[in-house]
Amino acid sequence: MRALLTWGRAGADAVAAGMLAVMFATFVLQIAARYVFGWPLGWTVEVCLTLWLWLVFWTCAFCLGPRDHVTFDLLAASVRPRLQRAFALVTAGAIVVALAAALPATWDYVEFYRIKRSPVLRIRLNWVFSIYLVFAVVIVLRYLWEGVRLLRAEPDAAPGGEEAR
Repeated sequence: MRALLTWGRAGADAVAAGMLAVMFATFVLQIAARYVFGWPLGWTVEVCLTLWLWLVFWTCAFCLGPRDHVTFDLLAASVRPRLQRAFALVTAGAIVVALAAALPATWDYVEFYRIKRSPVLRIRLNWVFSIYLVFAVVIVLRYLWEGVRLLRAEPDAAPGGEEAR
C-alpha cells in the first residue's frame, strides 16, 4: 500500500509540476507576444487563469499534507494531548460535515455552468470548475481517514501522527 501511495504522490506532484510549467510557458509567451512582437494573445490569459485555479485545488487535494498549511494552533498547542486530539477530531468532523453537506449544491452549481463557455477558448465552464468537486471529495475522504486515525490512536496520543498526505 505504501508503494502505491508513494507512486500516487509522485504522479500528483508530476501533474502539478506540469500544470505549473505550462502556466509559466504560457505566461512568458504572453509577455513576449505583447511586449516584444506587439501582438497580444487573448487565449493566454484564459489558460493561465484556468491552470492557476486547477493548480491551487489539485495541489491542496493531492500534493499537500495538513502540516504544509498555515495553522493557528496557539490554543491547541497549549493543552494536553488528549484535548488536542479532541480539538483535531472536532475540526476533522466539521470539515467533513461542511464539505459533504455542500457537495450537492456544489454539483448543481458546477453543472449549471455546462451552458456557459469561456470567452476565448470556448471551454465549457463546468469543466473548468469541476476541479473544486474533486478537491471537495478528496478532502472529505482525507479528513474521514484522519478522524478514524484519531479515534484509533492511544487515548493520550497527540494528534498529527504520520499519515499519508
